Amino acid sequence: MKILLADAEATQLLGIKLGQLLAAGSVLLLEGNLGSGKTTLVQGIGKGLGITEAIVSPTFTLVNEYTQGRLPLYHLDLYRLQTEEVKQLNLESYWNEWEYPLGIVAIEWAERLVFKPPAYLKLSLTYENDQRQVEICDFGLSLELDELL
Repeated sequence: MKILLADAEATQLLGIKLGQLLAAGSVLLLEGNLGSGKTTLVQGIGKGLGITEAIVSPTFTLVNEYTQGRLPLYHLDLYRLQTEEVKQLNLESYWNEWEYPLGIVAIEWAERLVFKPPAYLKLSLTYENDQRQVEICDFGLSLELDELL
């Protein structure tokens, strides 16, 4: 499914809807160039989950955890990492409930993942010629994507 997004506010509104719809254990793989709206989308997801804390890009911390909403939100950013470094992070512990309570896992620069979760949403964001767009592909989450429109 492709959705045109008029501006950053529309990107955040899409995130709010996702935050309201997603169930515990949902993993979102976010792809797109710098400035395409990945962090803006995650900020909306946080609002949809009822998180009031400011959501910022975890580019330098790698993971930001927000636990005071309807579900925990784990926001990861793999931008600065190489494939071998990503392998060593044991990211599957976020979606397998090994070390963390199940929540929503949003991974920016997900194309750097070596191992993908068994079910996820892939969101490919683009921002070109003043036009924003997201393509959403459901890989086993069985989310009613029509509810996002």
